Amino acid sequence: MKVVVCARRSDRLSALIKAIRAREPKAELLAVACDLRDEAAIERMFAALRARFGGVDVLINNAGIGRAAPLLSGATEHWREMLELNVLALCICTREAIADMRQRGDDGHVIHIASMASHRVPPGSGVYSASKFAVRSLTEGLRLELREAQSDIRVTAISPGFVETEFAQNYAHGDADQARATYSRYPVLQPADVADMVAYAMRAPAHVQIHDLLVRPTRQPG
Repeated sequence: MKVVVCARRSDRLSALIKAIRAREPKAELLAVACDLRDEAAIERMFAALRARFGGVDVLINNAGIGRAAPLLSGATEHWREMLELNVLALCICTREAIADMRQRGDDGHVIHIASMASHRVPPGSGVYSASKFAVRSLTEGLRLELREAQSDIRVTAISPGFVETEFAQNYAHGDADQARATYSRYPVLQPADVADMVAYAMRAPAHVQIHDLLVRPTRQPG
């Protein structure tokens, strides 16, 4: 597949592209630095990928953030950050990608990375969970709109449990010790485990839509 990667930090993108090319020298890749909270930046990113590859066939909405910002005491800026990135950016990217898919044969796949927090509400995470419950709602809403349009585009939500990324440190507002404690209680998921679930959903036959996939570490209690 021709792959476009999008994130805020150019240095991380450059390192990722270098790592992929080391494994797949002939890979067709495009890296676009983009803050997904900026709609104009999203539009520029889609313009760049359309110019390079003609449009989108598969969209993976992976960007997201969590903050420890309870309803009784959380900072408005943290609520806004979660809702803008986890919900609004996902909607904008989905709209733009679906427009391409419908022009390119009305076929394709949209994959939302949700969370186990979209199925229950851990203490103190009401706003973060609300943003991920919204992702599940948007998944079903999109499915219904696509069926109404008699489209062959598929939509999948993948809800991981604990995954060892920078999420825990961001959630704890930079507390590295708290993040290490979160991931050291038992073997947690790795990013590659989630990538495998994405590939699994994509490989399903065209008549099969994997709609909502929950993936926990074996020892995760909730």
